[in-house]
Amino acid sequence: MAVWCGWVLTGAAVLIPVTGWLAPREFSVLMAAIGLFCLPAVRITDEDRPAALILTAALIWAAVSTTWSPYHPDKAAHSTILKLAFELPLYWSAVSAARRADPVLRTRALKILAWGCALYGLALMTEALDGGVLYKTVHAHYDPMRDDIAEAKIGHSTFVLGLLWPLAAYGAGARFRWWLALVMALGTGASAIAFGSDAPVLGLVLAPLVGVIVLRWPKGAPRVMALGAAAIFLTAPAIVWAVRHFGDYAAIQAAMPKSYALRMGYWSHAIDWIQLHPLRGCGLEASREFGPGIKLHPHNDALQIWMELGAIGAVAVASFWGVALSRLSRTWSNLLTATTAASASVYLLFAMFNFGVWQEWWLALGAMIPMLAAMNAPVPVKPRSGA
Repeated sequence: MAVWCGWVLTGAAVLIPVTGWLAPREFSVLMAAIGLFCLPAVRITDEDRPAALILTAALIWAAVSTTWSPYHPDKAAHSTILKLAFELPLYWSAVSAARRADPVLRTRALKILAWGCALYGLALMTEALDGGVLYKTVHAHYDPMRDDIAEAKIGHSTFVLGLLWPLAAYGAGARFRWWLALVMALGTGASAIAFGSDAPVLGLVLAPLVGVIVLRWPKGAPRVMALGAAAIFLTAPAIVWAVRHFGDYAAIQAAMPKSYALRMGYWSHAIDWIQLHPLRGCGLEASREFGPGIKLHPHNDALQIWMELGAIGAVAVASFWGVALSRLSRTWSNLLTATTAASASVYLLFAMFNFGVWQEWWLALGAMIPMLAAMNAPVPVKPRSGA
């Protein structure tokens, strides 16, 4: 099983940069395939049990909420709860595979990933310089698209590398490959600026900052992050309500760039819908039915959770992030912990401004953080018999 998991992860290491560059929405397929191929590797340790219980309870509550949701999928392929029911065990399986993989193959996979993501960064730098000619040329052979759509998709792919680069650059071992990290970061930043993606640029500032803070305060910083993340998910509606009630919300919205002004409009509408059913929410994927005030989702995961799953769902998500981030607390400085915290902080940043919480590729990308962290974790040394 260890050798099998190692080879599956080696294949994944080859595909992660390619998928991130050319088809980021297919990450759900990639992560599901890893989990499916390594399903016998699934294990739930004592440390895992709190997170597993929270996620299972949240899944059950989401399923119950479909009974009052105004959104009704027209076919099984569009059923969010059905997808979530498969994603939870398959993504957990992928993380378990990373833990059980053969150390030699795991190290090889991480080196492939590190260099592959560096090439990914170089590709994004090339795209920024030539207006996306490389991407458009590759896609012209199998998926032709208009130039404006292609450029938007290139901007979309910067989110992937902007999230994964700290863990990808760690790349197997107790040293951080700074030169590879620099290539990844420069590629992300150049392409994000060229194609109008603001959040990845902010992420390039946030990730190193969080990493340094966790290195400096390895015990307290993750706990503060855990409390902060939980607080965001619990208080997001109150924050927007307070700004709208006590401040000049309309003036702030008018002063924002168009994309952020639209988001503020979504958030304001979300508050109105949350007030209708603050405890139970309006039901899973209900935000799809709240147009034109909200387009698909409110572009804020905390508000979407409140709007669809209510306070019960918000408590579950806050508890999950609290448990997950507090587990990073150490009594000593740890570079792997710092890089994991850096990627997790960027995921939370993107979640608050960019994507719908139930998007399959987005959840898959989130699951990739603990998978890469597990791949990078040192293998315990077993004592020899008789020693």
